Amino acid sequence: MRSVFRLLLVSVFVLISACASNQQEEVLPEETYYENARSAMSAGNFNEAETNLDYLETYYPFGRYAEQAQLDLIYARYQNLDLEGARAAADRFLRLNPQSESADYALYMRGLASYNMDISLAGRYFPIDVTERDPGEQRRAFRDFSELLNRYPDSQYAADARQRMIAIRNRLAELELHAARYYIKREAFVAANNRARYVVENFPNTPATEEALIIMAETYQFLNLDKGAQDAIQLLAINYPDSDAFNDNMKFESNMLKREDRSLTSVITFGLLGDD
Repeated sequence: MRSVFRLLLVSVFVLISACASNQQEEVLPEETYYENARSAMSAGNFNEAETNLDYLETYYPFGRYAEQAQLDLIYARYQNLDLEGARAAADRFLRLNPQSESADYALYMRGLASYNMDISLAGRYFPIDVTERDPGEQRRAFRDFSELLNRYPDSQYAADARQRMIAIRNRLAELELHAARYYIKREAFVAANNRARYVVENFPNTPATEEALIIMAETYQFLNLDKGAQDAIQLLAINYPDSDAFNDNMKFESNMLKREDRSLTSVITFGLLGDD
């Protein structure tokens, strides 16, 4: 009898819990979710906005507010710093509405999410050099912005996308320079030359190009490849005649390649004393 009573008690408890859960998940009218979401966004409460938009998509996936709700969800997630979620929402919108008049906006926001994805919350408050981070998301953003410009050259977002593409190219070029400097410190001059040459060939007219040409010239000189060195110096003189790598007589005098002192005395004294 006690077992039966306990079973009955558990069943009643589960039934009551289910009823309470159903009451909490009462489905509201489509317009109510939409208005709640818009009001929340206007107030800057993007958590609340996202919740209502999620409900709207769940209960009314083909309703009259469906397309606008999908667009609003992209924006709400972006403002909530849920950049992965914003990109996923943009992907979904483009998949479901490929011919939409707002496809350019979805493409732009998808690129914008990737553009900012490598800048974490810590990067917003601490001096983290984004050019040293993995450029994967930058490349994705570049592709999205490029697609936007190709498909919608007259879009209101085209000008900003174009400027961000320039910034991305500058970041990618600077990333290659970071690698070249790293190889120079380890006296891997062939690898440093390759990185610098990649900048000149793939990212010309970026702020990194001048230093890349200097690294090319010096590494070629160090490797006794005179033709390559002279070509790099000539390009540097033509494009950057005021470079600090030239003296007053326009003679190339840069000295970036400095061998580290690896003598026993230097190692023991941490480089504070020489071998004199």
